[in-house]
Amino acid sequence: MNMSMYQASVPMFIHTLKNLRAILEKGLAYAEARKFDPNILAGSRLFPDMLPFSRQIQIASDAAKGAAARLAGIDPPKFEDTETTLPELIARIDKTLDFLKSVQPAQIDGSEEREITIKTPRQEFKFTGAVFLRHWAIPNFFFHVTTAYNLLRHAGVEIGKADYLGRV
Repeated sequence: MNMSMYQASVPMFIHTLKNLRAILEKGLAYAEARKFDPNILAGSRLFPDMLPFSRQIQIASDAAKGAAARLAGIDPPKFEDTETTLPELIARIDKTLDFLKSVQPAQIDGSEEREITIKTPRQEFKFTGAVFLRHWAIPNFFFHVTTAYNLLRHAGVEIGKADYLGRV
């Protein structure tokens, strides 16, 4: 069975972001039930030199919308990265989902050989679409989703593998 570039990307990003949204809601409910400010979770980190929970969500959002946009040959929507509360982070996920749902299969399918350029402060990376998706976009997305999951779990939020994977 062949899988299209669209099927290998957008539905997976949507599925996982919905699961991420659900665990953020569980984090919010957990804090409210234990009567502490849920926004403490937004600033949580495992070690002082790592990015906080809020940045993990922002980067996961950027990875998903950026991948879909690059593969489609369009500009991704720009979000300001100003979210500091769990409700604001949930709203960001919703905006990302809205964008992903607007991208059509015909925009992405056939992008296997499209040149994708990623510029970082230190260097520039050039990929074909297929290599970008497999070796950059998907691993980066899951790194930040997993880190966000782990931060909530470490804080005591009662989530597990089933929450991470969701229903297929």
